[in-house]
Amino acid sequence: MDPYTPRTRPGGRKKNLGLSAKEYTKITGTIASVRRNRQLSDDIYEDPDVRVHSSRENRSKSHEPSFIAETSFVRAPLNSRVGASASIPKMKGKGKEDVLDNLPVDIQEALILEDLLYVLMGIEGTYISHHPEYSPEDDDPLKGILFVLSSPLDSSLRDLTERIVPLGTYYTAISSFVESRSHLDFGLVNHALCAAIRDMLKDYQTLLSQLEHAFNTSPQFSLQKLWFYVHPTVHTLSLIYQLIIELATTDDDDASSSSSSSESDPEQAARDEALGLGGAKLKAVLSDMKKSTSDAPINVKGGEVLTVIYERMQTMSGDPTAVKVYSTLLTAAGVPYVEMLRVWTTTGRLEDPYEELCVKESKFISKGILEVDYTDEYWERRYTLRDGSTLSSKRQHTGVPPPRTVGGRLPGGACIPPLLEGWKHKFLLAGKYLNVIRECGIEVQADQKDITKESLSMEDEKLYKFIEDAYTHANRTLLRLLLQDQQLIPRLRSLKRYFFLASSSFLTHLLDLAHLELKKPAKGVSIVKLQSLLDLALTGEDAAFREDVRVSIASSGLYEWLLKVISVSGVIGGEEGEGVPDEEAKKDRDREKDDKKPMLAIDALTLDYNVKFPLSLVISRKTILRYQLLFRFLLHLKHVEQSLASMWIEQKTSPWRRSVPNHPEFEQWRLRVALLRARMLAFVQQILAFTTFEVLEPNWRALEAKLAKVTTVDQLLRDHVDFLDTCLKECMLTSAKLLRAYSRMIVTCSTFALYTSSFTKSANQALAAVESGDGDQAMNKRWEFLKKFESNFNHWFKFHLDCVQYYASSENVSLLPLVVRLSSIKAMS
Repeated sequence: MDPYTPRTRPGGRKKNLGLSAKEYTKITGTIASVRRNRQLSDDIYEDPDVRVHSSRENRSKSHEPSFIAETSFVRAPLNSRVGASASIPKMKGKGKEDVLDNLPVDIQEALILEDLLYVLMGIEGTYISHHPEYSPEDDDPLKGILFVLSSPLDSSLRDLTERIVPLGTYYTAISSFVESRSHLDFGLVNHALCAAIRDMLKDYQTLLSQLEHAFNTSPQFSLQKLWFYVHPTVHTLSLIYQLIIELATTDDDDASSSSSSSESDPEQAARDEALGLGGAKLKAVLSDMKKSTSDAPINVKGGEVLTVIYERMQTMSGDPTAVKVYSTLLTAAGVPYVEMLRVWTTTGRLEDPYEELCVKESKFISKGILEVDYTDEYWERRYTLRDGSTLSSKRQHTGVPPPRTVGGRLPGGACIPPLLEGWKHKFLLAGKYLNVIRECGIEVQADQKDITKESLSMEDEKLYKFIEDAYTHANRTLLRLLLQDQQLIPRLRSLKRYFFLASSSFLTHLLDLAHLELKKPAKGVSIVKLQSLLDLALTGEDAAFREDVRVSIASSGLYEWLLKVISVSGVIGGEEGEGVPDEEAKKDRDREKDDKKPMLAIDALTLDYNVKFPLSLVISRKTILRYQLLFRFLLHLKHVEQSLASMWIEQKTSPWRRSVPNHPEFEQWRLRVALLRARMLAFVQQILAFTTFEVLEPNWRALEAKLAKVTTVDQLLRDHVDFLDTCLKECMLTSAKLLRAYSRMIVTCSTFALYTSSFTKSANQALAAVESGDGDQAMNKRWEFLKKFESNFNHWFKFHLDCVQYYASSENVSLLPLVVRLSSIKAMS
């Protein structure tokens, strides 16, 4: 056994005494203190130099309690002081006053100097003790130990002593803060802050060791010199003390508010009791549910710590010492934060194990969602800011923690440091772009310049330049991937070709091949057969990416679905306060119930387009839905135009061309049928020409011009969606009144085309009656049937034209060319 390690008392003796280890230590310490005090009282009347010397010898000899309480003196060298001070009985009244009152000033100064050296280390002295109300078990260690002078001193000594004593409180509080905040739960920023504070405490401890050496070796060392040396340190430690108090108070206030909010309300308890909800088991179940649903308070960590330091530095900007201390702490504490930011903006990896960074990842949202997602969740919600802010005006509230009760700051990583508030969207997007590249299996090559090799700090201008460069590099890299490697522009051109019918010869071929299949009900049509016919129609076409085009059958009609969406939720972008009137909606519902017919395949036919990641970010399900709406709109126009053209071909046969001078009424009827068919065909062709030449083509040219100058991926996404939304609006698919009038018009035209054979049959019957000479008895029925179509067409045409004129003059100026086109049809009536 080491000869310098004191032996411990055998455990059997403690058992024989029947005392616990704590009680035994207390008794033995008391005995030792009584011996020391008796020796001190005996030497009171001796020479002063001898008294001071004997006092120091007694201190060196009073180590017995620590030998009993601690098995190794080497592990706790200051335990002798702690054990002795803890076991010394507090002297009250004249007993303690006599110790210093009867001593000269220089002896008082020597005794107080020795006590102060212990107090500055946070250890209780003989004449400077803990506050009477201090309790290690009840008091918060982060507020420090309060020391007070327990004996009267000369006034000159007392003033200096009371200035120096707060250092002990600051030191104990800061040491407790460093010890508690070094736990893993408080994150890397707190760890870096504690490391910086620990370095400052090392300088403080070095100063104390130098002061102790001067006290032991220099006869000229006085209280004035001690104050001269520690005076700058008092201000420095007081600044750190105020900082840790604010950090600790923010944490405690949030925890207390959460606990107080969870406390039961007496009135609510009485009401629960009256309702029979007061059972113990039921209360336990309800309390468990509340605990599971309520979020635990978030520690002060990450960006919130940096925000607190920065705000204190700004508040005390007039104090050079405060600015220097807080700037040093901000720089040191921001190192892990800046490092996480650097990794995120240069590689796209989010390395934030303690949720300190303002960027949040939703891992349950994967790139596979893009194939079935109509809300762009991958791009919008995979990586977000913890404070819920977005580039658009809307703000996300899901997943955003509530602000602190004191100060109103967002807790933890949701609090963005003020130095980075204006840059948050840029470094979010920089990491987003690089993450997309990593998801493609491409290794991200960081644009490493000399800036990455240098150390970046929170207050350094180089950090902002670094974020800007990383954002530019990420944008350039992802744009090059999309536009060159993934051939985005040719993809969009193929979408225009197939969905906007830029080269509609394949559609005419498809309608001719599948005319029998398209007359079937939508539920009974064979998608496999339609897909094979589409592939056959595209075989002769020199079309790129035709293997990605697929046939699909919609579950509802185009106009009915759009009217429901606009009138209920306005998702497609209907004007505010606009919708189908209640009476009209009721009439439509009653009419649908009365004559509910199965939807034909031609009304439900649409195309789909397969794209892979990362093109699915730009050509997502949301954008494909817009393409499908425009395609179905154009398809109906093409189909009605083809049907009316077939009717025109039918009316070139002999029953329509043969002259019947004996039956002028029949000839007038034939002219009226041909005129109505011509007006309908003109209406459909004018709508189709306006849609293609006035809407789709100019907007597509504008989109191509924007894509040629695009600099950011978000701008690319925004331009693409804006292009589709503009096309939908100018095609009258976002206004309930225009859509309702147009749907009635197009249904009237398509229904009229369905009666082609019926009109031909009536014409043959009229000719047969003229030849037989019996007279045409069914002429009145023919006129009545035709006038129903004419009145219906005229009514809805006038209503549609009025709506177009109103919206062209008030909201949608792009409809003015359509007003001119439709006015020519009106003149024909």
